[in-house]
Amino acid sequence: MFGIVQGGTFPDLRKKSASEIVELDFSGYAIGGLSVGEPKDLMYEILDYTVPLLPEEKPRYLMGVGSPDCLVEGVVRGIDMFDCVLPTRLARNGTVLTRKGKLVVRNAEYARDFAPFDPDCSCYACQNYSRSYVRHLIKAGEVLGIRLTTIHNLHFILELMKELREAIREERILEYRERFLKEYQGS
Repeated sequence: MFGIVQGGTFPDLRKKSASEIVELDFSGYAIGGLSVGEPKDLMYEILDYTVPLLPEEKPRYLMGVGSPDCLVEGVVRGIDMFDCVLPTRLARNGTVLTRKGKLVVRNAEYARDFAPFDPDCSCYACQNYSRSYVRHLIKAGEVLGIRLTTIHNLHFILELMKELREAIREERILEYRERFLKEYQGS
């Protein structure tokens, strides 16, 4: 069972909440009430303040955060776990995540694009289907289209987390962040 630290974007409330929750000695600690519309820089600032208030030896979970850039930034700040509907919600709307940012495959520009979502991706969708075919499926209302975008997005997130774990083990997490964000945000 995890205790949830609340307090919005107010450091004094976060500190009070963390102090009282940690006192209850939960198995892990969640940080709630972020990623609800505040700018990402403010979320990172609150994480920088809140994470050190939580026991390092217990899991720390950031609730409702799932964009690739926020996952990377959260891990760098000491977050161990995340949950979010974002990868599947994007997929249902014809958007896939790539190293170069989001690709809205349902857009007309992909009608004759026979490349995979991401040429470097090893997921089932990228290995077997083109952007144009998946776009056709989505436009035709075929459920296979959103299944393929979902398969890809979940694969993308799982690979990202695998790479982050490896970067932590190899003590190169800051280098990983810099390289990943430069490519992801540079698109």
